[in-house]
Amino acid sequence: MKYFLWNLLLAFVWASVSGNIAPETLAAGFLIGFGILYFVQPALGPSSYFKKVRQVVFFFFFFLWELFLANLRVAYDVVTPTHHNKPGVIGIELDAETDWEITLLANFISLTPGTLSLDVSDDRKVLYIHAMFVDDPETLRKEIKNGLERRLLEVLR
Repeated sequence: MKYFLWNLLLAFVWASVSGNIAPETLAAGFLIGFGILYFVQPALGPSSYFKKVRQVVFFFFFFLWELFLANLRVAYDVVTPTHHNKPGVIGIELDAETDWEITLLANFISLTPGTLSLDVSDDRKVLYIHAMFVDDPETLRKEIKNGLERRLLEVLR
């Protein structure tokens, strides 16, 4: 957390020095500050900040890719004369434990076209989702558990 605050401070310093406090200037300052902090890390002490930033960036691009693929699949099903969807409701056993982890996972699932989070079991061990394409329920469970849930928990823990 200390490194993140330092990085924000360096981004604002960069924007102030450049005389333009715009989103792109702040982003450039954040990247420059990240580089500076990376090189002075031995002097400030070890931190998991750099690993977490890498995980967040990888998660962001992973989710964008999944979003792109889901959009293509739904669009293809809409524009073709025959529908290939096989809707269904499935339960996914969760590795997520806290309310925050479960909520974020459910929201990311709902953001993806063709899937919608419905409910969480009373013991918070199973998340029920509705999906447009349930060709094989076990494959869909594995895709969500090994893809979205695993990567999200890496970022959060």
